[in-house]
Amino acid sequence: MRVAAFNVENLFDRIKAFNDEDPETHKDVLNAHAALNKLFEKPVYSAADKKKMLALMEQLGILKDDEGPFVWLRKIRGKIVVRPKKSGPVRIEANGRDDWVGWVELKTARVEEEAITMTARMIRDMDADIMALVEIESRPVLTEFHDYIYEPLAANSYRHLMVIDGNDRRGIDVGIMARKGFSIPSMRSHVDETFKGKTVFSRDCPEYIIETPGGNRIAVLPNHFKSKYGGNHKPSRDKREAQATFVAKYYRRLLKEGIENIIVLGDLNDTPDSNELNPLLKTSLKEITDHPKFTEFEFNAKTKDRGIGTFETGADKKKIDYILQSPALWKKVKLGGIFRKGVWTASRRWEMYPELTKPLYGASDHHGLWVDLDID
Repeated sequence: MRVAAFNVENLFDRIKAFNDEDPETHKDVLNAHAALNKLFEKPVYSAADKKKMLALMEQLGILKDDEGPFVWLRKIRGKIVVRPKKSGPVRIEANGRDDWVGWVELKTARVEEEAITMTARMIRDMDADIMALVEIESRPVLTEFHDYIYEPLAANSYRHLMVIDGNDRRGIDVGIMARKGFSIPSMRSHVDETFKGKTVFSRDCPEYIIETPGGNRIAVLPNHFKSKYGGNHKPSRDKREAQATFVAKYYRRLLKEGIENIIVLGDLNDTPDSNELNPLLKTSLKEITDHPKFTEFEFNAKTKDRGIGTFETGADKKKIDYILQSPALWKKVKLGGIFRKGVWTASRRWEMYPELTKPLYGASDHHGLWVDLDID
């Protein structure tokens, strides 16, 4: 059987800034969006805070209006900003978080049809029995994608499609699909986990117990850790470390419960040498790219990369997606690899699908990761 993980970067609607022709636009917008929302959460706004807020609002195009090209300023109660109609500068009215309720919200836009179809092709050709998907809008959206886009292209459809709504307002949840013959007898969500008064998971770390056609049980934990957009500052690093710590705790509990076959997979948004992932990577879980049967892909003779990168150019330093396996599953690995077909980056054109009329449209900046297991 094959298990795969793929960050699709949304199926039908994704952050509008991602569609801009300038590759730096989405980084600038996400960084400004994160910085402004962080300032909004401060209990007291200093004069310096207010000055920075106005600068960020101007950068995002919401200084003179609540709607910018890529974001909305959502105001639920109270007043954050005053925009004089006749004279005088725009000013921040609120003096702290308690004075108003609101936030900056990223606009979404329809994903290009070619990109949607590319996602379906990649999922079809990865041909996984269990597919973990990252950045899924919702279960109804996943069902529509499967029934109307994926199924007409594929010989084998999926029987089970599951997404548990997480903590992210942008609709970038984690989900799972399993083929006919597999079942999902139990599910557990961790959206309410807290650490030091803060929510642990940016999305969720759901636990799916999957039963194979041969009657074996596998615990599958898809994840999408806190990203580095908005700056890899200490709160960002601390959040990823907390997420890694809690997932490691779930892993140890599952082992104590007698479940030997465990997979933690998805986009962990950090590299294998990062301190933040240590709580998880230092457990007995092992990464597929370290297995002797992993198919390496040395695409750069100059850098001598092994070919384990999973993001953008695929360079080793871009390794942020994982399939981590318990010792019992590690022994059952037949083969593993990275699916690079259909991925587009500005610096490298991976093998494209010849039937595409617009090869510019890749499905995602992430590459698919897969493992074949001799489990039944």
